[in-house]
Amino acid sequence: MKNHLIRRTVSTGARNLFRRDGPTALAARVFPHVAQLKSMSRDGGQREEHCAGTRIPCLTGFFTPLRKKFRAPAVLPSLQLFFAVLGFFPMSAQLMAQVAIQGEMVYTMAGEPIRDGVVLIKGAKIEAVGPSATTKIPDGYRVLKAKIVTPGLIDAHTVVGLSGLLNQTQDQEQLEKSAAIQPELRAIDSYNGRDPLVDWVRGLGVTTLHTGHAPGALVSGQTMIVKTYPPNVEQAVIRPEAMVAATLGPGAVSDKKDKPPGTSSKAVAMLRVELIKTSEYVQKRSKTDPEKKASRDLRLEVLARVLDGSQPLLVTVHRHQDILAALRLAAEFKLRLVLDGVSDAPLVLDEIKKSVFPVIIHPTMFRASQETENLSFETAAKLKKAGLLFALQSGFESYVPKTRVVLFEAAGAAANGLSFNEALASITIDAAKLLGISERVGSLEAGKDGDVALYDGEPFEYTTHCVGVVVSGVVTDTQPR
Repeated sequence: MKNHLIRRTVSTGARNLFRRDGPTALAARVFPHVAQLKSMSRDGGQREEHCAGTRIPCLTGFFTPLRKKFRAPAVLPSLQLFFAVLGFFPMSAQLMAQVAIQGEMVYTMAGEPIRDGVVLIKGAKIEAVGPSATTKIPDGYRVLKAKIVTPGLIDAHTVVGLSGLLNQTQDQEQLEKSAAIQPELRAIDSYNGRDPLVDWVRGLGVTTLHTGHAPGALVSGQTMIVKTYPPNVEQAVIRPEAMVAATLGPGAVSDKKDKPPGTSSKAVAMLRVELIKTSEYVQKRSKTDPEKKASRDLRLEVLARVLDGSQPLLVTVHRHQDILAALRLAAEFKLRLVLDGVSDAPLVLDEIKKSVFPVIIHPTMFRASQETENLSFETAAKLKKAGLLFALQSGFESYVPKTRVVLFEAAGAAANGLSFNEALASITIDAAKLLGISERVGSLEAGKDGDVALYDGEPFEYTTHCVGVVVSGVVTDTQPR
């Protein structure tokens, strides 16, 4: 009853404003951040925008046909929106996203690039992709234009959303140091979708993040996969519990003398003990006798998923001896690993290739020191030559501005051995395959999520700007960055 009264009050107020001041005043009050309203062409043609700076459907061409007694067929979606505002009937979700993107070159990552291509998005999904000659833009679609169009970029490993822009205690949620092993911690419980860093990376074309707890503890928690829009994590999340993040080598060693692990071998031993304990826990939980059945243990429940392979273990490891230790551990417990960082990968390429585990390689421009002393701009090219599935990442940056941008890391790899398509694949389709989400994102294909990045030049050139971003069919960014 209360909700009915609220809807009735809002609808009545809208009708009164419409009667008193007309439709333009109503739109100005209801949609104050619409930058510009333009008249629709007499033939009901498409609405064309470049930098409107709005996240809602454009009302371009709405009022002119009203005065012409609704002659233009393209006005019908706008009429639906208008009367939805007045409270006459619900607004369709698909109405909120009817977008056509024209690109001088469209890299679909599902085949050859399309010159003079078109991507049509209806609702949250891609409706069609093809050459402009055969892919007609329906009337009423919002049109965006760019020189280069790519799938929305994927950051295969980051801490954005947990490690905040301010670099102050209150926005640094990426690492809990009270214990060495805490797999029960979930990134989704700390993720801040409204942190400015999320907006920043999205404005450069990043639409999907694999984010979570940072390296620096033996087992730091669970990662998640999330879109960079909307800011509400419940609406943006793709996979709330993606992987369990672990670290081996010097990165796992405690900085306190009386707190284990104090060495790399101790870290491996502690993890082995915990996995053995988990195996015993699983057996006890399967008992039917209540007196013999083990009580629930959140920590061991998570590690049980690691043991049965339903949740991968993401191991950040750099030195060759620590990479081999991780592979031995995986063989002993039949774990499903994703290797992360691997600065020394070229030294143990045969072993990694034999394991068939995918790799999220260190950021191309990561600083080389201590355990990362052997990293190289050419590591990505060497992994590609070896036939390994890999993706690039922004990783964890302890210093401001608190994140790298995966677009720039791919550009560095493209300048050091990877081809353009290979570098782009490492932050689109190959990243999606590695993360197990390629059925939704990573390429521009009909039926996949409407995630698109638009650029005014070659994406890997430093003079190029990202001029538009679409996430799940919503135009989120149009200001050049």
